[in-house]
Amino acid sequence: MKPHGLTSVYEFLSDFLVYRNLRPLDARLPALDDVRDRAGVPTAMTPRKSEPAYARVIVEILRAARALDAPERPLERVVYIGDTCMNDGTAFTNIARAGDWPGLAFIASEREAPDPPEIIEEDETSEAPRALYLADRWAAISDFVSFCRARDFPVDAGTAVIVDLDKTALGARGRNDHVINQARVEAVRRTVGELLGDAFDPRAFQAAYDVLNESEFHPFTADNQDYLAYICLILGSGLYELQPLMARVRAGGLTSFEPFIAQVDARRDDLALSLREIHQRIYGRVRAGDPTPFKAFRYNEYVATVERMGCLGDDASVEMLLAEEIVITEEVREAALRWKARGALLFGLSDKPDEASIPGDALARQGYVPIHRVQTHAVGEA
Repeated sequence: MKPHGLTSVYEFLSDFLVYRNLRPLDARLPALDDVRDRAGVPTAMTPRKSEPAYARVIVEILRAARALDAPERPLERVVYIGDTCMNDGTAFTNIARAGDWPGLAFIASEREAPDPPEIIEEDETSEAPRALYLADRWAAISDFVSFCRARDFPVDAGTAVIVDLDKTALGARGRNDHVINQARVEAVRRTVGELLGDAFDPRAFQAAYDVLNESEFHPFTADNQDYLAYICLILGSGLYELQPLMARVRAGGLTSFEPFIAQVDARRDDLALSLREIHQRIYGRVRAGDPTPFKAFRYNEYVATVERMGCLGDDASVEMLLAEEIVITEEVREAALRWKARGALLFGLSDKPDEASIPGDALARQGYVPIHRVQTHAVGEA
């Protein structure tokens, strides 16, 4: 592997992408609220990436995007580039079905001892056949390009190429994704530390975060980092202790996050005034159905992520770049640029909350830009 200079995701996606709220960064494209009725999405619901409703919204946005620069050429097929078979594979299948398109997906996660790719055929007898190409190295995207060609599957102006951002285009899974994780943990630590002040115990925080972030506790935390950050804050306040809380969860006394925050609310007068106020804001958002209720944490996640992009000099080694900087996956970048040159529609998806991806007004005035526009190094075998 080698570095390939500084660039940004904007180079191959422009502003054709959405973060979690399904509001395209390109203002010419329709947002969720604009297509709700056509896509059959209930009012006040923001579908998540693996849900069929999400796919219907994306199809509407993709068709509108194609109509901007090639109105005479409707979309006929879809290519999807991602990093998880469960989340990305499901999103790909849903999008292809919602558009009634044939499709091929490249799903990769780097491993030290790569195996031959696995091909999962879907709907192969239908008029819109689909398949997933599962690879153990990102460089295998060149083999996927040959795979598309061998199946007589052109990637041209009639093709939508969907690129997952997190741990695919940026911080490739199995190669560089740990730096994205480090940014998130730092954001939780920074947020909890700022709110607790002198009462913050870094070692106790890390112990709580590490254990509650394990899959054993996902039914309780919903694998939601906002919820986990809030739980760590409440533990740090002294209102609850880690070991008794873990015992209650394991015994089935707490099966989800909502009863926990409701119980905290019943004891809110025991919290310091500053914590009581942040609790009330978070509790109100949880009750309103907001999946990212801890806004202060997500704002810090944005900053912590940007701090790890383009932070090293051009003389940094590949090993250092992969260890310390969130880098662009060169193999994905190269394939995307090639497909874009052939007229394909490039579009990016990110399930990261908008608050963790786009700067607020104050930061924007200081020159901060959305994550996909931040310059960082590209690294890969290409």
